[in-house]
Amino acid sequence: MREGSLEAPTRHVIDWQNPDFIDAEKLDAEMRRQFDVCHGCRRCFNLCDSFPRLFDLVDAAGDDELHGVKSADFKPVVDACTLCDMCFMTKCPYVPPHAFNIDFPHLMLRYRAAERAKHGADFFDEQLAETDRNGTLGGAVPGLANWATKRGNGLTRPLMEKVAGIDQNAELPKFTGKTLVARAKENPPAVNSAAPAFGKRDAVIFATCFANYNNPAIGEAALKVLAKNGVKAEVVYPGCCGMPQLEQGDIARVAEKAKSTAQALKPYIAAGKDIVALVPSCALMMKFEWPLIVPDDPDVKALAQATFDITEYVVAIADGEGIAPGLEPLAGGVAVHLACHARAQNMGAMGADMLRLIPDTDVAVVERCSGHGGSWGVKKGNFEVATKFARTTVRRAAETGKAYLASECPLAGKHIAQGFESIEGAEKKESLHPIQILAKAYGL
Repeated sequence: MREGSLEAPTRHVIDWQNPDFIDAEKLDAEMRRQFDVCHGCRRCFNLCDSFPRLFDLVDAAGDDELHGVKSADFKPVVDACTLCDMCFMTKCPYVPPHAFNIDFPHLMLRYRAAERAKHGADFFDEQLAETDRNGTLGGAVPGLANWATKRGNGLTRPLMEKVAGIDQNAELPKFTGKTLVARAKENPPAVNSAAPAFGKRDAVIFATCFANYNNPAIGEAALKVLAKNGVKAEVVYPGCCGMPQLEQGDIARVAEKAKSTAQALKPYIAAGKDIVALVPSCALMMKFEWPLIVPDDPDVKALAQATFDITEYVVAIADGEGIAPGLEPLAGGVAVHLACHARAQNMGAMGADMLRLIPDTDVAVVERCSGHGGSWGVKKGNFEVATKFARTTVRRAAETGKAYLASECPLAGKHIAQGFESIEGAEKKESLHPIQILAKAYGL
């Protein structure tokens, strides 16, 4: 057996349709097998709260062994996992192809799928995950929706915390009255025919639920940057990628979304267009998770091969055809947070590499967890933990003293920006997506 971590990590197909996947005895045996390896290693003690909870259980059992821990006590360990994939991608020396075959995030996913099959889902968690419906409703009355969800609203936020379990101190995304898809159709930017990449690439921007309903500025910046670089792009949005459902173990729903989205994007791929996702969680789903959940669908496989993260795509243009001139230095530099789901794509530090295309602009990289974990971090009971794990990240971002704050993940960026409020003397920051920073350097 070779030493761990000397080969690239690989992942197995998620065998979620096999009855053994949710069989209680088989699941418990696999939980204990993998947890025992984690207990013996403890390398991931500082990644998230799952591992301290697990190790505390073992330590409290009295004999320093896992067999003294009750299976009923495993749930808090699972609940603390945000499916960030950092243990699998950056820390664990025992991931496949190692014989120990450790995949902690997908083990947590299996547990949640089994819990869902046995007990059903929490009603309010399911409603929070319906991003397309929520975005449509919030966009119909954005003023009212944003007033009701605003942090500090003493009338609505305590009620939301009590009824829906959303922590009243968590900053929530705003809603927009006009979606990214609608804005892109109304005002498409002119394509720069003098750019080195002109005529060599065509792209489709997958809007993502966040950019479509909450922050269209990300997509508008991407459209302008691509047009400046000679790339004609259109915005499409077949629906949410299913990451919120994956977090809840609803794998069947994710499989449906994978198939329907792949079918909707099939004509574009057949026409030779690149698929560009604006948010790393969505890119991760399309590239890596969907092919593991629906391994026999050729359209899902083709979509995975055609998909780029937006930062990855701009860097590919710069490396392949050459970046369009016109970038101007940004005084004060940029602190960029590399999001977990961007790092989990195993593509390199593309957010930072893209920003380094800006001349004479210092880029400081912050490569620690934001603690947010999508919808996980806004829930009562999780927000405090999310804030605790973000402290070092926030402090490091503040210590860079840069004029601009960016994060590849808009939700992580929002959480980090909120953390600046707790640092004495720190200037409040708005977090931008790196593509917005690049658009600013272009004067767009």
